[in-house]
Amino acid sequence: MGSFHTAYWHSTPGGFTKKDRAGGRYRWYLPTFLADDTLPMSSEATSSASRAGKLIASLFNLGSRAASTEGIARLLLRAEAVSSSHIEGLTIGTRRILRAELYEDEPPNLRFDRSAVEVIGNIHAMEAAIEEAERDEAMAVDTFKRIHRALCKGTRIEQVGGTIRTEQNWVGGSGFNPLSAAYVPPAPEHVEALLDDLAQFCNRDDVDPVVKAAMAHYQFESIHPFPDGNGRTGRALIHTILRRDLPECDYVPPISLVLATYRSEYIRHLTAMRTDDPSLETDARNEWIAFFSGCCERAAGEMTELAAEMEQLRQGWAERLGSVRSGSALELMLFEVQGSPVFSISSMARLTGRSFPAVNGAVSALLDAGIAKETSKGKRNRVFEVPEVIGYFNLLERRLASRAGSIKVSKPARRVPFRDEARYESRRNSDAPEG
Repeated sequence: MGSFHTAYWHSTPGGFTKKDRAGGRYRWYLPTFLADDTLPMSSEATSSASRAGKLIASLFNLGSRAASTEGIARLLLRAEAVSSSHIEGLTIGTRRILRAELYEDEPPNLRFDRSAVEVIGNIHAMEAAIEEAERDEAMAVDTFKRIHRALCKGTRIEQVGGTIRTEQNWVGGSGFNPLSAAYVPPAPEHVEALLDDLAQFCNRDDVDPVVKAAMAHYQFESIHPFPDGNGRTGRALIHTILRRDLPECDYVPPISLVLATYRSEYIRHLTAMRTDDPSLETDARNEWIAFFSGCCERAAGEMTELAAEMEQLRQGWAERLGSVRSGSALELMLFEVQGSPVFSISSMARLTGRSFPAVNGAVSALLDAGIAKETSKGKRNRVFEVPEVIGYFNLLERRLASRAGSIKVSKPARRVPFRDEARYESRRNSDAPEG
């Protein structure tokens, strides 16, 4: 089981205040090794995890109803990455992220919004997590490194991407010492062994997928193996496990959107399991798994609703356009813009695999029908957006920010985006603008 250990921190000359410069004793935590743990659980925790797993697995059937499997997947992956960043205090508006993504491959001096790059790094981490799930090989310490490296790419912490820490770190308190920290993870000499144990646990085939995802996330956060970006990497790891152990699921449930709404409970459950009392550890594990399973259920339910809404939206577009030739660039764009609602001619040509002239003609049709609008000025580097899709993206965040599923019923538990167009008010009897 887990255990606390005492260490001494020597004073830091560079601190700004006497408290920052102080030295003294602190306690770090060594979590229970999981590879061979029997994980005794209550019937409630077991049934909650089983129910959540079945609901996530059933999302495989969305493919026949959703407007675009890949488009919806991109939309939800982006929502998941954005909400995981919210938990870390990184709040960026929808349009800023979409535009920053559009210019991501440009030289650094042309990237107009550097502050959105960290959130984009989180999108890359989620993509890397899915790629790891699709690898036909056992998980290893390198799995965690690759996900973290993807998270850090192009950000202020790129230099530490995939590098396991060699110094003591901590959560909360002073930036100069761990004396007042909320949590101090294992001493660095234990990190490699703990990560290797975690990888072995992730490869077990006798653990329920949702239980495995919940425990692997807790363990990763408790190890805190990297100098920075541990929270977002740990939440990306959830998707690696669910996709590996529930291979019939083609979608990424926006679990972090729910965790962000219940942030205080989320942190409380993780903290409660860090104990050296065996009975308290078991009780806390049961409560954490039940809570995590409930978050998975709500996220999966929102996916089902969003997919139906996006299919209805696409059908409405087809009616407004009139005749849409099967297999044309225009038909393909009706799918692709749902996953990439801010685009250029070149980005849409890449996504559809069609020529610039064909895409340009399709964009003109979308503009004439009022589906897309141009947001750039001039004839070069034209940028377009689809307001209705951005509105649904914002609406998903707003719904999941409310514990009741509607801001009209209960206030958001965190910052939420504005609704983009008044017409969304009549489309769903949900919430009024909050900001």
